[in-house]
This record gives sequence, structure tokens and C-alpha cells, in this order.
Amino acid sequence: MSWDQYSPPPELPQDDVPLWCDRCQRELHPGKGDFYLVRIEAFADPTPPSFTFEDLQRDVRHEIRSLLDELRAYSPQELMEQVYRRVILYLCTSCYRQWIENPLG
Repeated sequence: MSWDQYSPPPELPQDDVPLWCDRCQRELHPGKGDFYLVRIEAFADPTPPSFTFEDLQRDVRHEIRSLLDELRAYSPQELMEQVYRRVILYLCTSCYRQWIENPLG
């Protein structure tokens, strides 16, 4: 791809919408090279569940009904966030340097 074919990622706001650092609230200027777009994706454990012999001896219909009753207490959004979450951060250069060295701090 050549530079003349480049288009900004869809996560960038339109030209007339101001953009701010999510950490320090400094105004950011798309096209000036003064910020980073950080994408974070989190997935629940993707490995298949393990079952014991005792698990397989249970009344499956009862287990499913019980699980469905529990799930009714949550909104669809809450349930989705237990499985997958995507966060987009806009960080000024200074905040990015601090964050990338210690993302958990």
C-alpha cells in the first residue's frame, strides 16, 4: 500500500471532533504525530471446559435451566463483557511512553 492510499483507522473521530488524551486530557491533533492509538482486546479463557465423570452424571436439563436462571440477572452487555472486551485508548506521546513501560501501573 502506498501512502497516497492510506486512510486513518476507523477508530479516529471525524476531523471536526476534538480528540483528547485518555490519561491527561491534553488535546491531540490527528496528522501531527502527537499521539498513539492503543487497542486492547481481552478474551475469556478460550480453552474448552473440562468435565469429570461426575459432571456427566448430573441431570443436564436441570443444569441448563439453572444456568439460564442465573443468566437472566445480567444484561446482554454484561454477559458479553464477561467473554470479550475491546478498549481503544488515545494517548499523547508523553502518556504513551509512561504507559508502555508500565501498562499495569
